[in-house]
Amino acid sequence: MDRTRTDKGDGAGGVKDARPGAASSAVPRGAFAYSAADEERRRGVRRMKTFATGLLLLVAVVYALAEWRQTAGADGAWAGYVAAAAEAGMVGALADWFAVTALFRRPMGLPIPHTAIIPTKKDILGRTLGDFVGENFLSSDVVRLRLRSVGISSRLGGWLAEPANADRVTAELSTALRGALRVLRDSDVQAVVAEAITRRADAQEVAPGLGALLEKVVRDGGHRRVVDLVCVRAHDWLVMHGDSVVEAVTGGAPGWTPRFVDKRVGERVYKELLRFTSEMRDMPDHPARGAVDRFLTDFAADLQSDADTRARVERLKTDVLRRGEVQEVIASAWGSVRQMVVAASEDEHSQLRLRTRTGLLSLGERLASDERMQAKVDRWLEDAAVHVVTTYQDEITALITETVASWDAEQTSRKIEAHIGRDLQFIRVNGTVVGALAGLVIYTVSRALGG
Repeated sequence: MDRTRTDKGDGAGGVKDARPGAASSAVPRGAFAYSAADEERRRGVRRMKTFATGLLLLVAVVYALAEWRQTAGADGAWAGYVAAAAEAGMVGALADWFAVTALFRRPMGLPIPHTAIIPTKKDILGRTLGDFVGENFLSSDVVRLRLRSVGISSRLGGWLAEPANADRVTAELSTALRGALRVLRDSDVQAVVAEAITRRADAQEVAPGLGALLEKVVRDGGHRRVVDLVCVRAHDWLVMHGDSVVEAVTGGAPGWTPRFVDKRVGERVYKELLRFTSEMRDMPDHPARGAVDRFLTDFAADLQSDADTRARVERLKTDVLRRGEVQEVIASAWGSVRQMVVAASEDEHSQLRLRTRTGLLSLGERLASDERMQAKVDRWLEDAAVHVVTTYQDEITALITETVASWDAEQTSRKIEAHIGRDLQFIRVNGTVVGALAGLVIYTVSRALGG
């Protein structure tokens, strides 16, 4: 009987010793790791080998006794039948032993052709398996037929329509989102965001849009509150800083004018400014307000149609965007967005998660009931699957072939034998029984025909 060998733990075919208490060894690439389940299977194989071999020995003993009985003479007619059955049973048992053994090793170590099939033909089997999978599982017709028979969209819709499942998917999506946001480096994302915004702003001319917006604001009177605020603030500032205004005016007067004249002029100018701002503040129909309206209207038109004005706005936009402070504000926006999204994904009652859950439930209900949507989703899934299998068919089959080729031949045989060896030993048992019955029938027929 075979025992699990561990003398190749450092070679290309090394495996982990499955015996209790044995030290684990490194499993190199291409080798199998033996598990406790594998060792249990091998014990089952050994038990079946013992049983099959014992049955062979039994029929051999029966054959010997039957032959002895025949040679002894007296009343030994029945012994011929037993001997024929036992002889055919031995032949069947030996033939099946040879066939089963030849799959995994050379019987009795003899270099018999077409034996040790799995170790010697492993690479060919791997290529054949890869071609078989490629032709019968990775063809577009097979993939489409299988996906169409499954009805993925309707099943997915029915599953998503269950609130518990929608909650589960929402939680998983939230976890994935948080993980993705935490893995990303802020500096990298900030650089990408800043570059994207800057590039988009450079590519998009802003003057016409600003002109159209300003034109609509002026037409709707939305600018009047701004003018009101400016007038109020200007009047209040003049009230609080009257001395500063007077000093500014007198300080700019010629040196040859008398000081009292300069002061009187300054006071006069200050009073006129104060009166002007007061009238603008209190009179909605003040001529200056009309002038502001006309200026803004003309400026809005120039922003949309005047080439020189548009060029100046573009230069101003470029200068503003290139400033370090602006770039820092753009980059810092990512940090705020990331914190907001992470917090929303962690809060079960946030709008993000509630809306996601509602959307999943709605999607599930539509997929479960809308046949047109089902057909569209199924067709999309079929196209995607066909694209994958047709594009990467060679890579998939090559993966199978190369993986099988990387396996150690001896360990491959032992692994396969551990999994199917018990059933193969039943072949030996069946061969013994069927051979004995066939031998008995042949002997009986020959005797009946006078042989």
